[in-house]
Amino acid sequence: MDKVKITHPQRNPDFVTGAYSDAVAYNGMLFLSGQASVDFASSKFVLGTVEEETRRTLDNIKTIVETVGGSMDDALKSTVHLKDIADFDKFNAVYATYFNGIKPARTTVQSVLGENIKVEIDIVFKLPTV
Repeated sequence: MDKVKITHPQRNPDFVTGAYSDAVAYNGMLFLSGQASVDFASSKFVLGTVEEETRRTLDNIKTIVETVGGSMDDALKSTVHLKDIADFDKFNAVYATYFNGIKPARTTVQSVLGENIKVEIDIVFKLPTV
């Protein structure tokens, strides 16, 4: 099986991203690049509270995984970068609402993030068999 590039369905095709894919599917797995609070139609970051940015980021992730027939409940492992670790409780309250049952394994760290964003998340998913 070859790896397959997955693109957010609302991504503006005129916007050239860096040297990465939104996600790559391979052998029943989906590997997402770090996602943030982006409006894919305009290719602009949408800044707000940590709760607002977390919600938009996870909505973007949800859209990408659903594009290939998966769901948030297929998440296995996430890595979260917070601009300010003091926002952990606020972030976590929103994050928890996106997963039912067994939550994915997770690493959360404070990081220096570009563009003044407060949250960046990548997730690895196990895709359902068809």
